[in-house]
Amino acid sequence: MSLTRNAAETIALQSLAWLVGNEDLLPVFLGATGVSEGDMRTAAHDPEFLGSVLDFILMDDAWVIDFCDAHTLPYERLIEARGSLPGGERIHWT
Repeated sequence: MSLTRNAAETIALQSLAWLVGNEDLLPVFLGATGVSEGDMRTAAHDPEFLGSVLDFILMDDAWVIDFCDAHTLPYERLIEARGSLPGGERIHWT
C-alpha cells in the first residue's frame, strides 16, 4: 500500500512528537543525527527531515512497535510512510 505524501508527513510528524516525548530515546536521536532541539522545530516542516525521523525509528523493531501501539497503527504503516517521503524509494537491484 502506498500512502499520499500528506498522510506520510502526518505520520512522520506524529513520530517526531512521539520521539520528543520519549526521554530515553530523544537523546539517542539527537546524538545520532547531530541535530539540536531547536533544529528539530525548524526542520519539522521539511519532508527530508521527517524521513530521517522515520529512518531512525525504523532501525529498531521495539521502537516501531511502541510508536505504532501508541497510535493504533499497523506496524507496516511506518515503512509505507517512509516510502512516500523523499529518499524513501525502494531500490530494486534485479
